[in-house]
Amino acid sequence: MFEEDLLEQAERLIAAAAAKNMQFVTAESCTGGMVASLLTSIAGSSAVFERGFVTYSNLAKHQSLNVPWEMIETYGAVSPQVANSMAAGALKNSNGDIAVSITGVAGPSGGSAEKPVGLVYFGLAKKGHLTRNFEHNFGEIGRGAIRLMAVKVALGLFERAL
Repeated sequence: MFEEDLLEQAERLIAAAAAKNMQFVTAESCTGGMVASLLTSIAGSSAVFERGFVTYSNLAKHQSLNVPWEMIETYGAVSPQVANSMAAGALKNSNGDIAVSITGVAGPSGGSAEKPVGLVYFGLAKKGHLTRNFEHNFGEIGRGAIRLMAVKVALGLFERAL
């Protein structure tokens, strides 16, 4: 289902997390659970993958991750503020040590001048550290490619946090 290099990266990530006794949590919107799917496709992932939240709708972001309605209304679901809030909420509502969130415009429609197709925000939350966000604009490379690139970035953020 996933490319070999991505599976190998996930295997290395899981081994590194297991060695440090760290657990991961995902909060995914535009990737619809692809990061969780990739991680759980690796044998032994149950030792490090605590849970995943697929919060595609604004209501799900609010109910499952405690993203404030005011934040969504003010900045939009695709924003650094919401990405941060999603990651912090995933960490708070789980037993994980590191959470990565993803929210973006995968297209082919839904983009605007301010938030074009291909724009994706990531949140990174780690126990005892400030939550950070990252912006990537992958361009109009196609829905599947945008989602796959977001998965790769998310793995890199988990690696960075270890």
